Amino acid sequence: MRLETTAAATAETFPQILARNARQWGDLPAYREKDYGIWQTHTWRQVHDQTRAFAAGLASLGFGRGDKLIIVGDNRPRLYWAMNAAQMLGGIPVPVYQDSVAAEMAYVVEHAEARFALAEDQEQIDKLLEIRAQVSGLRTLIYEDGRGLGGYDGLLSYDQVQQNGRALMAAKPDFLDTEIAKGKGSDSSVMLYTSGTTGRPKGVVLTYDNLRRSAENAARIEGLGERDELLCYLPMAWVGDHIFSYAQGLITGLTVNCPESAATVQTDLREIGPTYYFAPPRILENIITNVMIRMEDAGALKRWMFRAFMALARRVGGDLLDGRPVGLADRLLYRLGDLLVYGPLKNTLGLSRVRIAYTAGEAVGPDIFNFYRSLGINMKQLYGQTEASVFVTIHPNRDVRLDTVGKTVPDVELRIADNGEVLFRGPGVFHEYYKNPEATAETKTADGWVHSGDAGYVDDDGHLHIIDRAKDVGRLTDGTLFAPKFIENKLKFFPHINEAVAFGDTRDFVTAFINIDLTAVGNWAERHDVAYASYQELAGKKEVYDLIADAVAQVNRDLAHDPRMEGAQVQRFLILPKLLDADDGELTRTRKVRRGFIAERYAALIAALYGGRTTVHFRTEVTFEDGRKGMVEGDVAIRDMDTARPAPARRAA
Repeated sequence: MRLETTAAATAETFPQILARNARQWGDLPAYREKDYGIWQTHTWRQVHDQTRAFAAGLASLGFGRGDKLIIVGDNRPRLYWAMNAAQMLGGIPVPVYQDSVAAEMAYVVEHAEARFALAEDQEQIDKLLEIRAQVSGLRTLIYEDGRGLGGYDGLLSYDQVQQNGRALMAAKPDFLDTEIAKGKGSDSSVMLYTSGTTGRPKGVVLTYDNLRRSAENAARIEGLGERDELLCYLPMAWVGDHIFSYAQGLITGLTVNCPESAATVQTDLREIGPTYYFAPPRILENIITNVMIRMEDAGALKRWMFRAFMALARRVGGDLLDGRPVGLADRLLYRLGDLLVYGPLKNTLGLSRVRIAYTAGEAVGPDIFNFYRSLGINMKQLYGQTEASVFVTIHPNRDVRLDTVGKTVPDVELRIADNGEVLFRGPGVFHEYYKNPEATAETKTADGWVHSGDAGYVDDDGHLHIIDRAKDVGRLTDGTLFAPKFIENKLKFFPHINEAVAFGDTRDFVTAFINIDLTAVGNWAERHDVAYASYQELAGKKEVYDLIADAVAQVNRDLAHDPRMEGAQVQRFLILPKLLDADDGELTRTRKVRRGFIAERYAALIAALYGGRTTVHFRTEVTFEDGRKGMVEGDVAIRDMDTARPAPARRAA
């Protein structure tokens, strides 16, 4: 039974939709969680009962309409249910990134004016206790996993709250139904904080109508239903997880599967074999890196077979997936490749059953995207933002183009401003930035158009092309277009490169910082007898510089064939002796580069890149996993690169 035959006109809020699901799909699986190696299944009826008990328990603690519930932890069924429980009472869940340090979390707690918080485990409770000592409004702390919390005072367990809730429901049988019935589609559903690439995160308030209508429109495009399976492993505080795992899970009745831990995601993915899959570019890049490392360790015959069949796949795989004509010989060879290479690889990655796969969050390199489609995986790009309830554009089936992010989803309009910025309008457009009317007015016009902050254009076929963040797109001194993300994505396709930051706006030429991938380069170093004792030592090796220089040279050759970017080849680079880290403020919690912060922090390195020096001294503070601070110091080499010749037939930029 598909979405179009099950939508209930009276179910405007997620608590109302949950009640509908319990009636309609009561015995079907709603959530699974792997615990101690065993998958535990929860039906819609069970989820409904558990959620109501927690909601009533919150009410017994004084939680009511307009209250905020901080939720922090890994993907756990009971944390998702707590969101719905808060909404049953007219409250607003506020999920927080679980890897946030206490100071970051404190800002959200204080800004959201939250009195209640639910934490997964001791690690998160410790941070909340530290915050509670500073933020007077935070009073009630609830934990889901009690391991290590035996000696703590002033806390409540999830089970205790549910027990209190059942007592309240016995005394007031109609209380909860009355509260749920008060909910309307125009009510605030959730508050999600932006990544804060340029300043303090903003609390994006989304209504039920925003989320429900956006999730429904996208689900209809893909034919999502109650037989679909999803593995949720991305942060609950991220809008993508909220749409896929929570909103679409409720609306379509698909089964949401929670992995045992971050370390077991790949194993759990293989066991579940999802039909619906999402991965941001960094995950896709990591998968390719691991595949390439394993291939380097394989025997000569396997390496030859992999390279030969992948070359074929890159040439015809996308055409076969989209139903375009392919010669008989190539079809037969591709079937053989599917038997020997593509099928086993997809099975190892847990993607054998995937019929819809999305990537989004930031621009993805065409080479990375094509790798998955060439295997026969229906990988598509979508374009969206927290302020859009995710969905602005999606690649239509059989019309997937590597250089676009697809066409608008139903009810969404696009407009390109005179300066090239993409504007959108639709049912998912956010209600407001919490307590920030100035920022709301700057981002959303009075007639509902949202300034995306991205530069792009719409082609004659209606496909949207995103060039880069509008504020990041610039020009070299000779007028050449400089789109840093475009260059960085090409660099990050190489398995030995983990992160890259390009510079060039208003400069004579392009330079770059490189972070090596410790796993990939460490594996390469072992095979080539290159000894090292730390990331910093490995990053400074001449042999590693030679390895990265080969990747940069290939990127330059690719750029030489792009009339818009041929003058933006990388002419100098250095390898940073430390990984860029969110704890050090260099990346957001969603792993986006904070360019302004990096440019300020490493101004001396940038000056050396453009000053003709061959080495520069480096010294900076780092944050360790336990919160302690330390210093990284040393000399960093700078490597000059030759530029590749432009393509023979040049067009005007």
